[in-house]
Amino acid sequence: MKTYQSDQVRNIVLLGNTGSGKTILAESMMFEGKVIDRKGTIEAKSTVSDYTEIEQQNLRSIFSTVLYTEFNDRKLNIIDTPGSDDFVGAVISSMHTADVGVMVINSQYGVEVGTEIFGRHAEKLNKPLIFAINQLDHDKANFEQAIDSLKVSFGSKITLVQYPINAGTEFNAFIDVLMMKMYRFKSDTGERETLDIPAEEMDKASELHNILIEAAAENDEKLMEKFFDQGTLSEDEMREGIRAGLIARGLFPVFCTSGKRNIGVKRLMEFVINVCPSPDKFPAIKTKEGKEISCNASEPTSLFIFKTAIESHIGEINYFKVMSGKVTEAMDLVNTTNSGKERISQLFVVAGKKREKVTELLAGDIGAAVKLKNTKTNHTLSAPGKNIDFEPLTFPNPKFRTAIKAKNEADTEKLGEYLHRAHQEDPTIIIEYSKELRQIILYGQGEHHLNILKWQLLNLYKIDVDFFPPRIPYRETITKIAQADYRHRKQSGGAGQFGEVHMVIEPYVEGAPDPVKFKIDGREINVSVRGKEEIKLEWGGKLIFYNCIVGGAIDARFLPAILKGIMERIEQGPLTGSYARDIRVSVYDGKMHPVDSNEISFKLAGRNAFRTAFKNAGPKIMEPIYEVEVLVPGDKMGDVMSDLQNRRSIILGMDSVKGFEKINARVPLSELNKYSTALSSLTSGRATYNMKFLNYEQVPADIQDKLLKAYEEESEEE
Repeated sequence: MKTYQSDQVRNIVLLGNTGSGKTILAESMMFEGKVIDRKGTIEAKSTVSDYTEIEQQNLRSIFSTVLYTEFNDRKLNIIDTPGSDDFVGAVISSMHTADVGVMVINSQYGVEVGTEIFGRHAEKLNKPLIFAINQLDHDKANFEQAIDSLKVSFGSKITLVQYPINAGTEFNAFIDVLMMKMYRFKSDTGERETLDIPAEEMDKASELHNILIEAAAENDEKLMEKFFDQGTLSEDEMREGIRAGLIARGLFPVFCTSGKRNIGVKRLMEFVINVCPSPDKFPAIKTKEGKEISCNASEPTSLFIFKTAIESHIGEINYFKVMSGKVTEAMDLVNTTNSGKERISQLFVVAGKKREKVTELLAGDIGAAVKLKNTKTNHTLSAPGKNIDFEPLTFPNPKFRTAIKAKNEADTEKLGEYLHRAHQEDPTIIIEYSKELRQIILYGQGEHHLNILKWQLLNLYKIDVDFFPPRIPYRETITKIAQADYRHRKQSGGAGQFGEVHMVIEPYVEGAPDPVKFKIDGREINVSVRGKEEIKLEWGGKLIFYNCIVGGAIDARFLPAILKGIMERIEQGPLTGSYARDIRVSVYDGKMHPVDSNEISFKLAGRNAFRTAFKNAGPKIMEPIYEVEVLVPGDKMGDVMSDLQNRRSIILGMDSVKGFEKINARVPLSELNKYSTALSSLTSGRATYNMKFLNYEQVPADIQDKLLKAYEEESEEE
């Protein structure tokens, strides 16, 4: 392959809901560019994009796939992405890398939940969008309905470049109002005729042509002045205006396609090549330090790693975009993310699992390297001494959690190694080794997302694992003041153990004054604070420890031991073994022995006094509450609302958002187990949600009773 200059490269990402036809559209693009000489199909498991075993089993894309084609002396890099929200991490990294998104719309359904989700991510990343109304050859194709749904979701920026003549099973022609021509296709090979627009279509085509001219002019002041003066624009001026509109997201052009029959694919590619901006035409990218890096081959070299994958027989492959300068074989670079040194021993362009060696790639191009030592997704490589480091990608919060354990205890260490590797390949898979819950917790975007990981662990790495419901990270606290004392005494021949501690505990309230007097069960306890230690707990909340010892009742050297004993009980709360929080402890009296008192004695005395006081202080279990935002089609609103109410949720509000209903609710984490699966089942996969931690709140009394009983039973079994 020849070396393409930055202005000869175009980078697109194919976006869209599952079933919209992205993979087959990519197949036709590669066929048009003669990268392949025969188009594969999903059913035959022969597409270039979906080449992994798990994708072929599921008959859909699960990973993003980097592809390319050569067309009209240009290189078109294509990233095919999964359509399920479970794999949104791959979509976000691909969208970040590409310059323009092609949102593929299934003409039967118009805007689907995936369209809405990926559209919001594109808006957040400020990515230009082109819309391809696909599968117009389907018997239920409805172009007008699809356009209406696009206008609801994306507004007046939706601008038709093409419209079909005969959508449905006989679909073979469309009008192009940019070229003012009709294209008719003779077969499924992409062969087409360019014809004059029929007389009966001329009024509609002319009206849409004028709308397109006006939309193009709106994005450039000079073009707008010319449009007002002349009432029209030349073809080149229209392209210039559309290009400016794309970059500014002021215009979303719409095209007609059938990826399966290769209708409209070539024309879409011509538009991308001729009108879409090359990577060097976009604004400079800023580094972490705020320095602007231009996409220019003469600048120092920098690469951003947007995808890491592991393939059998090859090992680790890192996919990157050349952000500036050029990269060549045998080039030495610095990983500015971790300060490591890397050598690019081999350089490839890729189309699925097909890799073609190249000697160099210039700014704006996309490629791959193998056998890098310590470089992963979200890392930056740059020329030595240049210290270019780009901001890492930001991914959505996880929506699904499960506990995981190797069926064979001997595989536990190996499991940890491969889970770490899985996170490097897919940063939306998060692993937590929870000391609190005594479990390994996996977080992901959905049940299907983590089931794919489970399949990989078994089939690729030969580790059989179990998934089971994770424990809930409850918290324990108190609601009133309580006093307790405890004497630890042990005599066993030689030196004994003796320590006695008197304490008062109370709820911690931000800003409350230090204690002076307590009234408990009709008696007053006066205290004099001699020392104060404020401990910010790792799991949230605080412990305030007051030294109120007077008259040397307990030697100061034993106070750290008392605190240590208290901390041991706080780390394993008396009610359910969960972390305790937000408590003030005042140690005001005690006794010691001149010979038998030691640190262990006072640690045990402090721990047991705290335990007794805690149980008398109106103890409460607190549960994590999450803020949940559900995006659901209007016809499924009632079902989703009813389900949420059954999950002890509090509905905070409802709103209509671009053709969907949005529900905001507060839901206990314990009620969200497998919610993504339930929501998908309720709405036939048409709804989505996101969740984020909000706060801790007390559980209802009946729930607390159940938790206490369950903990007692579990403790007895152990």
